[in-house]
Amino acid sequence: MNSGDSMRAERLKKLDILKSAGINPYPASTKRTGSIADFVAKFAEGQEATLAGRVMSVRGQGGIMFADIYDGTGRIQVVLQKDDLPAGKAGAPEAFDLFDQTVDQGDFIEATGAGYTTKRGSQSLKAASWAMLAKALSPLPGEWQGLQDPELKLRQRYLDILLDPELRAMFERRTKFWQTIRQFYIDKGFMEVDTPVLETSPGGADARPFETRHNALDIDVNLRISLELWLKRLLVAGFPKVFEIGRIFRNEGQSREHLQDYTQWESYEAYSDLKKGGEFVKELYRRIATEVYGKTKFEINGHVVDLAKEWEVIDFCKVIKDKFGIDPLTATESEAIAAVEKAGLKPGETLNLARAVDYLWKSVRKSVAGPAFLVGVPAYLEPLAKRYDKNPKVVERLQVILAGSEVGKGFSELNDPIDQRARFEEQQKMRDAGDPEAQRLDEEYVEAMEYGMPPSFGFGMSERLFSFLENRPIHEAQLFPLLRPKGK
Repeated sequence: MNSGDSMRAERLKKLDILKSAGINPYPASTKRTGSIADFVAKFAEGQEATLAGRVMSVRGQGGIMFADIYDGTGRIQVVLQKDDLPAGKAGAPEAFDLFDQTVDQGDFIEATGAGYTTKRGSQSLKAASWAMLAKALSPLPGEWQGLQDPELKLRQRYLDILLDPELRAMFERRTKFWQTIRQFYIDKGFMEVDTPVLETSPGGADARPFETRHNALDIDVNLRISLELWLKRLLVAGFPKVFEIGRIFRNEGQSREHLQDYTQWESYEAYSDLKKGGEFVKELYRRIATEVYGKTKFEINGHVVDLAKEWEVIDFCKVIKDKFGIDPLTATESEAIAAVEKAGLKPGETLNLARAVDYLWKSVRKSVAGPAFLVGVPAYLEPLAKRYDKNPKVVERLQVILAGSEVGKGFSELNDPIDQRARFEEQQKMRDAGDPEAQRLDEEYVEAMEYGMPPSFGFGMSERLFSFLENRPIHEAQLFPLLRPKGK
């Protein structure tokens, strides 16, 4: 029997002691009168209360014991003295002895008593009675050492959060991150909506979908890869400002910046455009930085980024020309692929014109600290954005660049159904030729657009922004990232 099994066996014995004493070790309710944080904030000597929480440490000797309990809002010391606790029922241990015999670190208890300051000045609760709320059968890791194994920290995230105050604080910031975004849009008059997760034709992004089967309808469906096409249908429906915060799924590679299952937000505003949208995006990112972090300057992936400074504007085609000597607007597919090979880049995939040019840009992007807007992207790289009137070969798109990566994208939305169909058809040709990330021809979306869609600005970003501001790999910034089952 290993040490873990033996400790569990000891706790099972303690469970039997509680039951033999007529005590339910897992009661349905508690007499708790308030949170520990509230008790500490209003602490007064002799203040009566019933507090509940997890035992984080227990110690003592003779006729006195101390237990630190934590309820998620705060922590307090409970003082138990043998002479202050009631005698047990007939044939049962006294309350003090029962505590000594059965309570371990990790258990949930409640204690009723009064505010008490120890000789060492520690604000405490002096118990007049106690009760078990939930007996823990597995011991917690040492509170000061916590979990050390990186995989175990992710697999047993609930313990890592419990024992690591910095990790807990990060997830509190994550909640505030999404609350700040939501409130920003509400303050701007946007309506929050939710759109389908299951789709018959996934669209709105260049990505591989997850495929599944809808048994009731007897059809193949996909998990959505974007929120875009549904939200733009709502512009057709007459809603002028809509946004959604929702989960999307992309069956692709995993890296420091990429996950397959993550949260994204997207917004669409009728009668807006790229210029107005750029100011909107800067205001949003600065709001997130100041309200969640109380600052605008961050160290991210070796870059220093200050969101308060003037944002640089980078022209996509000019950067490619200067660095690789080809013009993305006139280069042939073979010329673009040759530029990739000449630069010594190794894409690890079959290239066409779009993929080759995009690969060249990504190699340049790594050195851009930002904040910056990338503009002037060729139309063949963005099938859903409106063309510039002065140069229809490029689209009215901006991409937020922070710390060498793309951390947000927006554009003046394409609302010409004839152009949209033509661009979808070009994407479909790429897909038929073997590009699994090219977009599909979505007939129903084009049909909706033919009823008329107003000029609009759309913007979207995922939880990648949060992981960047935290300067952590994206899977570490999720509460419960997907892991392989044990042993596989």
